[in-house]
Amino acid sequence: MEHNPNQFSEVFIEEIKRRLFTECFPRLEQCLHTLTEKEIWYRPNANSNSVGNISLHLCGNIRQWVIAGLGGHKDIRERQKEFDEQGPIPLEKLLDLLSVLKKDVEAVLNEVTAEDLIKKREVQIYQESGLSILVHVVEHFSYHVGQVTYIVKMLKDVDTGYYAGQNL
Repeated sequence: MEHNPNQFSEVFIEEIKRRLFTECFPRLEQCLHTLTEKEIWYRPNANSNSVGNISLHLCGNIRQWVIAGLGGHKDIRERQKEFDEQGPIPLEKLLDLLSVLKKDVEAVLNEVTAEDLIKKREVQIYQESGLSILVHVVEHFSYHVGQVTYIVKMLKDVDTGYYAGQNL
């Protein structure tokens, strides 16, 4: 059976969208809704990040890698500020940042071609293909959502129910 590059890119982009928009973003938003403002900005020690910092970091990372790196927009990220922020930034502001980010990411993903997945671009100090940019973003987002989930479970002693009702 013959496959064409456009078919692969379409399937790949749909999978990236599923992982980001059906899993990662909703889980992060659920965790943010579960915590109080004080808990969102809680740091157990100087070498740990708060859920608020992780949320800002994810926004910065995805803007840099997808919006600027893949989408060709200007890179305006100031990475260290994501970690230096002490908060509190209100929950609604964090959710607004995520909402705008989702729309911007979807707009870029809707324009990605098979050629875009192969083309190399500079992101941070790296030369990355569109494919490697998207793999990195999903992996990185998922990794940090796991951290946030652990923090929520530690602070609240709750089951996040990510797989509730599914016969796994």
